[in-house]
Amino acid sequence: MTKALDKYDVILRPIVSEKSNIVMDELNQYTFEVALNANKIQIKEAVEIIFDVDVLRINTMVIPLKRGRRGRKMYTRKQAWKKAIVQIAPGQSINLFGL
Repeated sequence: MTKALDKYDVILRPIVSEKSNIVMDELNQYTFEVALNANKIQIKEAVEIIFDVDVLRINTMVIPLKRGRRGRKMYTRKQAWKKAIVQIAPGQSINLFGL
């Protein structure tokens, strides 16, 4: 039995990069790192409640872990994580930095 996620445990952080800023300005899409076990319905409810916007579409993808190698030993450099690209209604915006 899996534990239900709280609305504030679903979204971990916004992804701020050059590509995400371009998509944010042109297509009104915002990128977030979300919990690995969160589904699209939970992500939509969390974004609508936390940021008070209307969500039109959500795309999710799991970014695989990255491995490193020292000699014959393999190790994990970075764990797997889940990314969600959230498109909101035209005319609405999310203030990520509280400015």
